Amino acid sequence: MCVIITYNIIDLPCSYNKKGMKDNEQISMKITKKTRVFITGCGGMLGEAVHAVWSAVATVKCTDIDTRSPFISYGDVRDHADMKRQIDEFNPDLIIHLAAHTSLEYCEVQKDDAFKTNTESTKNLADIAKERDIPMIYISTAGIYDGKKEFYTEDDKPNPISVYGQSKYDGELYVLENLQKYYVFRAGWMMGGGAAKDKKFVAKVMKQIIEGTKELNVVDDKLGTPTYTYDFAKNMLFVVTNGSYGLYNMICDGSCSRYDVAREIVKILGRTDIKVNKVTSEYFKEEYFAPRPASEKLIPKRLKDNGLYIMRPWKECLNEYIQKQWLSYAETAGSFSFA
Repeated sequence: MCVIITYNIIDLPCSYNKKGMKDNEQISMKITKKTRVFITGCGGMLGEAVHAVWSAVATVKCTDIDTRSPFISYGDVRDHADMKRQIDEFNPDLIIHLAAHTSLEYCEVQKDDAFKTNTESTKNLADIAKERDIPMIYISTAGIYDGKKEFYTEDDKPNPISVYGQSKYDGELYVLENLQKYYVFRAGWMMGGGAAKDKKFVAKVMKQIIEGTKELNVVDDKLGTPTYTYDFAKNMLFVVTNGSYGLYNMICDGSCSRYDVAREIVKILGRTDIKVNKVTSEYFKEEYFAPRPASEKLIPKRLKDNGLYIMRPWKECLNEYIQKQWLSYAETAGSFSFA
């Protein structure tokens, strides 16, 4: 996919100062093709978008344990010594840490690996960034909240209820407490990557439809904020080049339930023949046994307060995602053509 990105570099006030930063001090980076960016976990659904967006403006090295994409070299964040070796050899100006176990069920069952991957690798990379005196981007999650409130801003205190949420929050805390040069971006319900990389909700619905189902059972008691990978990657770059270090909620505009997303997918496809049934989480308790917050709705308060919010409405992004990254797959599968 070809992505064209246009940015206007503007001066914005710094609102999230810590550890000696002065009011209105500008901490933005100038990104050029000479800027060297080391990216972990680039083989996943977010990595596909981050590579497309960032490689257009900088020199990137993308690593992952999944090396099927031609732009990725092997790198396991659990191997701390090898990560340090690769980073030292590449000599980056910025580290973007995407690598993580994001399956809640896997994390509940494989707790040790979840913390080794999501927490300990983050600590190692943060230490390397600090030693090299370069910024680090860490991707956190709405899953660090307990869901007892409907909406959460950056000022609300996290209280994870799952192993996944705790492992990601522990990584976030280490970055916040040990680095000065950091960007922590909290994402919501991620959508992106297409059939090859998307392992989340949109892909599960799309694959059922492509396989010929005429009836979808979808929970309506889980609420959140969809997050399109391409908008997320662009907004990351926009903050780095225009804003300041800090912690930001970064999600698409608007919130919804899982049921709402499924209904919108069916609408986009023009599939009036498909019935979408509301069910509760109890319906899927055996398959999705990991605890999940009732609400993961994030408010991008700090991005909006500082004029740094460029994410689009989630329905617009969902439509673009399906049209651009699922159309050819669905037609190749011989299931249907889009309306």
